[in-house]
Amino acid sequence: MITPAARDRLFRRPTWAEAQVVTKALRTETVGGAILLIAAVAALVWANSPWQDSYAALRDFSLGYEPWHLDLSLGTWAADGLLAIFFFVAGLELKREFLVGDLRSPAKALVPVIAAAAGVAVPALLFVATVLIAGADSDALRGWAVPTATDIAFALAVLAVIGSHLPSGLRSFLLTLAVVDDLIAITIIAIFYTEGLSLAPLLLALLPLALFAFLVQRRVVLWWVLVPLAFATWALVHASGVHATVAGVLLGLVVPVRPRAVVPSAATLSGKVDVAQRLEHRLRPLSAGFAVPVFAFFAAGVSIGGGGFGAALRDPVAIGIVVGLVVGKLIGVLGSTFLLSRYTRAELDSDLSWSDIIGLSLLTGVGFTVSLLVGELAFGAGSPRDEHAKIAVIAGSLIAAVLASVVLRRRNAVNRRIAHEDTIDADADGIPDTFQTHDARLTEDDKPTH
Repeated sequence: MITPAARDRLFRRPTWAEAQVVTKALRTETVGGAILLIAAVAALVWANSPWQDSYAALRDFSLGYEPWHLDLSLGTWAADGLLAIFFFVAGLELKREFLVGDLRSPAKALVPVIAAAAGVAVPALLFVATVLIAGADSDALRGWAVPTATDIAFALAVLAVIGSHLPSGLRSFLLTLAVVDDLIAITIIAIFYTEGLSLAPLLLALLPLALFAFLVQRRVVLWWVLVPLAFATWALVHASGVHATVAGVLLGLVVPVRPRAVVPSAATLSGKVDVAQRLEHRLRPLSAGFAVPVFAFFAAGVSIGGGGFGAALRDPVAIGIVVGLVVGKLIGVLGSTFLLSRYTRAELDSDLSWSDIIGLSLLTGVGFTVSLLVGELAFGAGSPRDEHAKIAVIAGSLIAAVLASVVLRRRNAVNRRIAHEDTIDADADGIPDTFQTHDARLTEDDKPTH
């Protein structure tokens, strides 16, 4: 637990090494978010154009091998296959954060973990309350998890558009919260949205998964060895009835995140090999720049004309999703942070104000990618209620993004000055003095593992 000492700070500046990792990850996700937005807008325009039938035909075009249960539509390949790459990267991030990142310290992990959990629980509760008050049928309650997700790529694209200079501590918190949010989301998908479980393929999936784990633990990074094993694991998990993206997380979690000095010379490069960093370097651009945008393209193409938007406004599911994303996320993230501050007597870092926290809390209501996926799992892809859920996710995410932009723009000048000071006070070693001073104050337990 955070002690009541005066030195305790919420969202304090990370170490220089951690800040570099976060900055690199956010840079890739920001570019990917811009591509995601373009893909989503293109899908909306096409699905509402005179050529909407061709969009549906492309999305529903089947491709694959039926004996392996892989005769899937392109839309399903994107949701089950390409998003597995996204969740693989999420698994790598999660393991790195808990073993060598800020989450390895209970004091540092407390705030983002509780904020992420509250940011899931409160939207879900508000959704259920909205549906029950409206007197909707019990099937509507299947969508309780739709407004619980945060889309880090979409959120960062919003930040790039408004030009906000979030302080480094808050940027680190945003990424960490999104990682924990992804873990909760995939757990929800695995537990609550798995139907018709078949144990035989699931148990068989452990064989290629174990071999994949053995090779990466030995620092074998040959793609032509690892990719077939990863695909076999994914295919068997898909055949079992568990959503195939779970395989992506499992594969990510077995990858080692610490470099090793001695490695098999025939299988890897010489010297220290950080397998997680190597795989993330190769797959994060693929995930952010291709996998997620392609999924968004096939998932966001919903018809809002011909009464579609009006029908969504009358559906308690759609109303509950918007309330959950816009109000629930704000109350969950901001409320839990405020309570931690109040009852632990920890103070905000000197770089921050509560306006920053309000803006960030609103930004977590941008729940695009995983929310669309959960909507499809809850109501069935292409069903009328799924269409309403998609409209609500898009509308709720846009409202949250606009409100966050309004709040964060007020603080933009102050944050830009702070970011500028961090840049100009670097000496010959290229590390800003503010980070060096901060790192020197860390205890041995807080220092990052190299």
